[in-house]
Amino acid sequence: MVYFNEQMKIFSDGDKYNDLYHLFARSRYLTFRAREKELQRYDLSPERAQVLFLVQALGNKATPAEIARLLVRRPHTVSAMVERMAKEGLVKKVKDLERKNLVRVVLTDKGRKAYSLTVKRGPIHRILGVLNEQEQEQFKQYLERIMLKAQKELGMGHDELPSSEL
Repeated sequence: MVYFNEQMKIFSDGDKYNDLYHLFARSRYLTFRAREKELQRYDLSPERAQVLFLVQALGNKATPAEIARLLVRRPHTVSAMVERMAKEGLVKKVKDLERKNLVRVVLTDKGRKAYSLTVKRGPIHRILGVLNEQEQEQFKQYLERIMLKAQKELGMGHDELPSSEL
């Protein structure tokens, strides 16, 4: 039997795991859209903001492969995004002097300015701010457990990149 949950505006067939999945997916989507709306005024997407953040955080260790690993995205997806960002002048791809087949990603001046605009994160703070500090820590632990289980379900090791054959 399927019923409608008026408060959450979702249909349910009584499968609590499916209900949680849909609630999780919808919450993630709406949070993403709020962040997307914030970044639109800077002509940036949340994905590009994440890349800028990681390039800044990793410093001279930023490579497309490492960015893909940390974003849990396929390498070709990140490589294409880095290529577009390089064409827009946000990042620069630099050949590694020691390992000739390795490309590093660095922020340009334009990329550093763009990154500085992304650190406000107002919607993220407001949305996740509905949780107190203890709830935030619990939520983080729950998400980490879910992520590790999902990686295991996909046959991925903790530091493995997602397969292109999904």
